[in-house]
Parts: sequence; C-alpha cells; structure tokens
Amino acid sequence: MSQNPDKPHSSEEKLSGLEDGQESLDNPDQSIRKRIRQSAPGSYRDDTPKSSPPRPVSVEELMETAKGVTNMALAHEIVVNGDFQIKPAELPEHSLEKKVRDIVHKAFWDCLEAQLKEDPPTYDHAIKLLGEIKENLLSFLLPGHTRLRNQITEVLDLDLIKQEAENGALDISKLVEFVIGMMGTLCAPARDEEIKKLKDIHEIVPLFRAIFSVLDLMKMDMANFAVSSIRPKLMQQSAEYERKKFQEFLEKQPNSLDLVTNWLQEAADDLAKLRSNKLPPHGSGDGAAGEASALCSTAVQNQAYLKLLKWDHVNRPFPETVLMDQSRFQEIQLELEQLLLTGTVLLVTFSAAGSALVDIPGFAEKIKTIVKVLLTGMHLPSFNLKESLATIGEKVCAEVNSCLSQHGFTPFTAERETVLKGQIQAVANPDNTICKLIDSRIQKFLENYLASSHQKSLPAIPGGLGPIQRELEEIAVKSRAK
Repeated sequence: MSQNPDKPHSSEEKLSGLEDGQESLDNPDQSIRKRIRQSAPGSYRDDTPKSSPPRPVSVEELMETAKGVTNMALAHEIVVNGDFQIKPAELPEHSLEKKVRDIVHKAFWDCLEAQLKEDPPTYDHAIKLLGEIKENLLSFLLPGHTRLRNQITEVLDLDLIKQEAENGALDISKLVEFVIGMMGTLCAPARDEEIKKLKDIHEIVPLFRAIFSVLDLMKMDMANFAVSSIRPKLMQQSAEYERKKFQEFLEKQPNSLDLVTNWLQEAADDLAKLRSNKLPPHGSGDGAAGEASALCSTAVQNQAYLKLLKWDHVNRPFPETVLMDQSRFQEIQLELEQLLLTGTVLLVTFSAAGSALVDIPGFAEKIKTIVKVLLTGMHLPSFNLKESLATIGEKVCAEVNSCLSQHGFTPFTAERETVLKGQIQAVANPDNTICKLIDSRIQKFLENYLASSHQKSLPAIPGGLGPIQRELEEIAVKSRAK
C-alpha cells in the first residue's frame, strides 16, 4: 500500500469480509464444502467398523460445521500458499449468470443516464451511488485517519447533497472530482494509473462505472494486504486451529474421519510388513511380532505421506485431514511421474553410451529438456505415451550422436541406435525393470528426506539419480512443506 501517512493500511479486521467472497479465491480448494461432502466416508465403505452409530444432525449444525471447515480451508490456504491472493470473480463468457448480470447492470446505468438527461435532472440514483462510494471510502480508513474521515463525511453529506439537488444547486462534477482525488490518496501505488484514467473521463455515467470498477480493485488490494499481514500470525497458530476445527467436525459427525483412519492404518501395516521382512528368518515369532508392532508415529506419518504421492485420485477419496492439500499432492505426483520417466531415459542413455557422455557439460540438461517437452500433457486422456517415447528415442539418439561427434567419439551404429530406442520405448511398460528401480530409489530418497526433517543437510542421492538430483530435491522440499 502507499506510504502516504494519510493512506490507510489494512488491518486484520478487513479479513472478516474474505469469507463472503471465497468463491473468487484463486485456488483449487474453493469448493471445499462440496468436496468434503463428496468424500463422506459412509458412501464408500461398508466394511469399516463404526465406533458408534452416527447421531442425527440438524441442518443448522451441518451449516455451522461447513462454515467452520470453509474458514479452516481459507486459513490453511493462506498459510501454505505464499502466493495466495484474492481476485475478482470472473463469470464464464456466454454463461447465463453473466448475461443476467450484464442485462441488470445495463438497465441500471441506462436508468441513471435517463434521469440525468431529464430537464431538470433527477439525481435519485446518482445520490444513492454517492452514498455507496462514501461507504467504500470510509471502509478503507483506520481509526487514526480522523482528518480523512472528516473530509469524506463533510463533502459527501447526503442530506446536504439532497437539498442541493432539490434546489437545483448540485454540482455532481465537483463531487466526483473530490471522490477521484480521495481514491488517489487511499489507493495502492499500483492503482495510480487507473486513477489517472478516471480523470480523462468526462461523461458522468461512464465515469461512475469506472469509479466503481477501481473501487472493487482497491477492495481486493486491501483484502490481500490484510492476508499478507496476518499470515505470520496464522502460521504460528494454524496447527492448533486446524486440530480444533477437525475436533469440532468429528464431534458433530463421529465417522467423518474414517478415511484418515484407514489411510494411517494402511501406512502402519506397510511399515510393519517391511520391518517383518527385514527380521532374521530364524528369530523368535513373539519377538518379531513385538518389533513389528513397535512403530514410531513419525515413521507412520512419513509413510502415509509417501502413499499420497501414489494415490488413485479417480477411484479413491482423499483422506479428510489432507483434503485441502489434495491439488498440491496431485501436482507433486504428476511431477514425480514425469521425473521418473526422465530419470529412466537418462539412465538408459548413459548406460548405452558408456562413460563418453557422463562428464560432458550440458548433455544431461539437453536430454531432460527433450523429455520434458515431449511429455507435456502426459496425464491427459488423449496423451499417447508410446508415441511420445518413440519420438523421444529419435531425438535422444540424434543428440547422442551429435554430442559424440563433437567431442571426438564414434557415433552410434544403426544397431546401437535401434537398441537404445527400444530400451526407451520399453519404459512405457509398467513392469519395466529399470523404471521400477528408479522409482524405488526415488521413494527411498523421499523417505530419507522426510525422516531427516531436523537435519540441515540433505540425505545422499541414491545411485543413478545424479542427473535428476536438483529436480528431486525441489520436489522433496515441496512434499515436506505440505
């Protein structure tokens, strides 16, 4: 916001209005209420034992709970998304809602124009608009902005304006000029250009429309400043706040966290199975069972988060407590799947070329660029992985031969090219040995990274993942941030 001492800065009180405008949030979790209801556990599992039968819940309780979850989703988004911003709602082009809104707005402004063209002019609509503008300007002020408040109240005195209109002494242009000047005082520096454009509009009706458009932008600026101001406080209290909200939700719907229970139980079972497989084959059965059952809660949690990176989002509902981050986990999952193919192609290529290309600067980056470009959209239903891998094979072979020739090595023969292309195309097979090897090493690195949360140094990169180390570390940082 502007550094003018008379220009108001936002306060935490301004955030109270955010909840009413959440449909315009620039994030994929804006339909959190709907998604919570869609993921209600009762419709997915009949085999889950219930601790107690669900009690009847009133509509008022459901609405109150839904509001609490929505508030929690908004606070959560502010905390985890450093780029979070509130933006004006944009209705889809040609939608019925947009057509109705445009018709209503046109009728209103046409009515205003007709009133102002009467002889003598009628100012009923114009005075109402000035009242709304006055309320907007006052809403931007903090308690300490006494001088500005007095100016706005004195100049936009609606009773006096009505008397002037009745006596034919109202100068609407002078009032609008004051409004524009006050908006320039209160707006953020980023809106100075919009304020300047207002001064170039001389027809009163288009000017009123433009003023309200800029006021809407100023509200967004104020709200976003409030968000940035309260983020540090929310970060300190978010964990306890979310725990409290989920507890309230659980009290109203006792079976509302069944998905989380199953998810954590599966993670614990996976860990117990892994641990039992590592026990000495001739060990005591009771000792094995005891050791397998002594699972660390942090290890279970980390294993549970790793499971989210391979989640079947189409056929399986997401656990309730991480539902607000589902879109982020999906994004990480897609990045990991693409990185898996990239790492596999690189390992196959370096294995085929021997040591000749390993130390050549920039070669691995060129291959990564080729793979990334050709795998764009790999998660769309229309994407053909086999065709893309065939093209990748052609491009990689051409790049390998070019690089070998430039550095004095013998290019691949036609037979070696055919072998490399076949190995790259074989990556499309889910049972491909090299792909499964890279995947297991990626999972192991992520597991070690989550387990080393209190250490400053990163865990060692497993063999074969060196060319994708930077990308893998970036994904690991994202996954732990969730």
